[in-house]
Amino acid sequence: MYIPTQKPQEREELYELLVSQIEHVLMDEDDAIANYANVSAVIMDIVEGLNWVGFYLYKNDELVLGPFQGKLACTRIKVGSGVCGTAFANLSLQNIPDVHKFEGHIACDSASNSELVIPIVVNGQGVGVLDIDSFHFNRFDGLEEKTFKAITSLIEKKLSK
Repeated sequence: MYIPTQKPQEREELYELLVSQIEHVLMDEDDAIANYANVSAVIMDIVEGLNWVGFYLYKNDELVLGPFQGKLACTRIKVGSGVCGTAFANLSLQNIPDVHKFEGHIACDSASNSELVIPIVVNGQGVGVLDIDSFHFNRFDGLEEKTFKAITSLIEKKLSK
């Protein structure tokens, strides 16, 4: 189980800073791929206990690997398959404390033990997902859910322009 090294107030402040940094990164850049790349880099750099952060983008009826930080990843995921495909199909956040117990989990990196996936929705349509993996079991709590929802909201706002 994951135990943060920061005190609760320090974690909240760190995550507020993370959202602020990402807002700043997105401010002057309109290229979606550049923004996805920088967002994944900032998250990987600031958030502890992660082994993979990236995006899967909806193209031709499947999710296709986008910019990421981490080891080699699955290139294509069918909608409805695995944690990412489920999050996208249902347009709902998926917080999986133990991916090995998730029926149909796609193991791109055997070191991943928990996963948080947030769909990205623009004008009512899914355009992709933010996928965050950790080698810790039960890594993601309500603070991470809130923080990464805020980050995907910033991305959605940018994409809707």
